[in-house]
Amino acid sequence: MDNLNYGVIGNCCTAALISEKGNIEWLCFPNFDSPSIFAALLDREKGGTFGFEVSEDYHTIQSYVPHTNILSTTFVSEQDEFAVVDFMPCYELYDNKEYYRPAEVYRYIHWIKGRPRIKVNYHPASDYARGKAFFNVTSRYIETYSSSNNKDRQYLYSSLPLQGIVDHQEFILEQDEFFLLSYNEKVIPVDIEREKLEYCRTLVYWLNWTDRTRKFTIYNDIIERSLLTLKMMSFYNGAVLASLTTSLPEAVGEVRNWDYRFCWLRDASMSIETLFKIGHADAARKFMKFIQSTFVAEHDTYQIMYGIRGERKLTEVILDHLSGYKNSQPVRIGNDAYHQRQNDSFGYLMDLIYQYYRLMPGTLDEIEDMWEMVKSIMTTVMEDWRKPDKGIWEIRGEGQHFVSSKVMCWVALDRGARIARILNKYENSRRWEEEADAIKADVMRNGWKEEIQSFSHGNLDLDSSLLLMEPYGFIDADDIRYHKTVKAVKKSLLHKGLMYRYNTHDDFGCPSSAFTICTFWLIRALYVIGEKDEARCLFDEILQYSNHLGLFSEDIDFETKEQLGNFPQAYSHLALVNTAVLFAEEDKRLIFK
Repeated sequence: MDNLNYGVIGNCCTAALISEKGNIEWLCFPNFDSPSIFAALLDREKGGTFGFEVSEDYHTIQSYVPHTNILSTTFVSEQDEFAVVDFMPCYELYDNKEYYRPAEVYRYIHWIKGRPRIKVNYHPASDYARGKAFFNVTSRYIETYSSSNNKDRQYLYSSLPLQGIVDHQEFILEQDEFFLLSYNEKVIPVDIEREKLEYCRTLVYWLNWTDRTRKFTIYNDIIERSLLTLKMMSFYNGAVLASLTTSLPEAVGEVRNWDYRFCWLRDASMSIETLFKIGHADAARKFMKFIQSTFVAEHDTYQIMYGIRGERKLTEVILDHLSGYKNSQPVRIGNDAYHQRQNDSFGYLMDLIYQYYRLMPGTLDEIEDMWEMVKSIMTTVMEDWRKPDKGIWEIRGEGQHFVSSKVMCWVALDRGARIARILNKYENSRRWEEEADAIKADVMRNGWKEEIQSFSHGNLDLDSSLLLMEPYGFIDADDIRYHKTVKAVKKSLLHKGLMYRYNTHDDFGCPSSAFTICTFWLIRALYVIGEKDEARCLFDEILQYSNHLGLFSEDIDFETKEQLGNFPQAYSHLALVNTAVLFAEEDKRLIFK
């Protein structure tokens, strides 16, 4: 199976994708959304890579150090063996709640046996490979920069001879060695003992984080790996990225290639709610602070997405000089979807804010700041819910009236009304409940289509977002209309064990790959309407389509089951966790019956 066989390391500032052969093929410094240093993922020739060359006698085995985001790639031949242990430093400093998260990658070469011969392929191509790379070898490090931006520099430290690395010499491993790639020149000595110390501190950080996660009797390993991945996709300020990459296509050779290194309100709210439910309330607190700093300070119009530091302008630019993943152009940075109206976004956010008020009351000023934001969101929803929008799938053509958008507007008003009751703001609660009732009446009157026995949009098209009517409380699982909608959506969109998000034409033609999260939505829908055996079978089947480390991208090819789209995808992993927890909690009930 041709797959996105990459491991991911990160430290909540940036992340790297490392191939199963040990090559760093995607890395942006110093942050997730910075220009890339290595982007062989998007252009094999120009993009840049950092890996190791060995004879054909070797095969590799890649795995995570258990319960961590530290990656190990072991090179094995009949005579020789060594492992490359990759991590980004991440740990708490001296119990003062400050964290050390430098823009650095440590590559620890652990000698195991024999006399392995290696060459180092160190080919940085900073600034998205827009210029020529220059090398400056000193006694302490290799300094590199690009002709397109000579202020942006990288420093490689190593226990191996630096000139030999640049000259592509062969080295014989007889002991442990190390590399440190840093965005900053180091002001302290860098040696193998320092690397071991950073490894131990980072190991303890991840073990402690995992230890705070709820444990389950089944599917615990895949739940844990997904949560560790979601944590890596969380910027230290609380923002959550939709994905770590840009321009990995939804279908090879097509043009649905987008930059996902930003914080969508919808995706981030769903990710944080998942982390919150599994025991990581701190993630929710940080996200709320990010939301407050982004919204409350501005008192401006709301956007569906923001930069990871709260930036509002995310201008889309095409990088013509890069050939794209498997020659799928264009390669884009930035995302013009920030202009769009997506009325559903506030429903997910308000659902999370309600959990915050219910379970994590903050200080008085935080509660009051949040209340101002709630009122502002309610005003926006009441003004906009009747208007067409671009919906959850971010269509780039004319806006439409989507059932899922109306449903999530109802969720926003329903949760706002509940928050108002918590705060004894009964007039607000009454007004928002009345508007929520008006939305529900509108959807029940205009959304239900007798001729297809399903809820649907005005043109009778079905899409997977209709399955979300139940999880957010808009309709009961035992309502016959929801049963019929689930059956109709399944019949229309389930293909070879995987779900289309929709299978009608949009601005770019007809989607040709499965949207991973939608299969998880169907599994949950089947489960709650009583089709539990079928749901479990579908779930066990889709788990087989992850990559070798249990990671999922945005899309899956129906025929080959190849992973496609940006990787790893927060959407896919949060849905995987929520679905696995369904079965794990049922298993627990059966055990203790």
